[in-house]
Amino acid sequence: MTTTPPAPRLLLVDDDEQLRRFLTTTLAGHAFRLVEAATLAEAAAAAEAETPDLVLLDLGLPDGDGIDLVHRLRVWTTVPIIVLSARGREEDKVAALDAGANDYLTKPFGVRELFARIRVALRHGRSGGPPDVPVHEVGPIRLDQSRREVFVAGAQVHLTPIEYKLLSQLVRQAGKLLTYQQLLTEIWGPNAVDRVHYLRVHMASLRRKVEVDPARPAWLITEPGVGYRLRDAPP
Repeated sequence: MTTTPPAPRLLLVDDDEQLRRFLTTTLAGHAFRLVEAATLAEAAAAAEAETPDLVLLDLGLPDGDGIDLVHRLRVWTTVPIIVLSARGREEDKVAALDAGANDYLTKPFGVRELFARIRVALRHGRSGGPPDVPVHEVGPIRLDQSRREVFVAGAQVHLTPIEYKLLSQLVRQAGKLLTYQQLLTEIWGPNAVDRVHYLRVHMASLRRKVEVDPARPAWLITEPGVGYRLRDAPP
């Protein structure tokens, strides 16, 4: 006899009661179980007591900044965290992602986009992160780590060492937003975190080799002012 796995439990942290009510009703209608919190203190207690599968987190809370909760959670859990915030500045997005958030969605947002982000975060949460396997395949891209070979739609493409490192980082974490700082640190080291122009130059070159239309990339996506992500499913 097969058993149906329990619906994912989401911890929704937001002091806006109307938004909480709307999201609770909407998410419950799609087979999610919701736990609500309106403050940092309530959220920290709920995270320990309920062990959610994913956290939806507002940053502006009555008793502090939501980024503090990200830091506290990352001490003991890898639960996926999606920030839902009215703060749209690059600095706020980078701070949240560098603190350990998995994704950042600016209010107001579309429900369909929220569901898509939740699905991606839950997939990565269940797998505990991408496996360290020698071959990665995402869409038309196939990257063979053991041979250091890259194929696009079955045809081999020749990348520079930097282009290969950049694509490798994105492929291994497909679907996940990687900040400029994360990529610069991984590829050039911690002293290069302010040299975003390095990334832009190499990303433009990489797109010319990977994308059908580099000017309208279908796979290597820019999150303006924050970083890049590789789609893990066709657009």
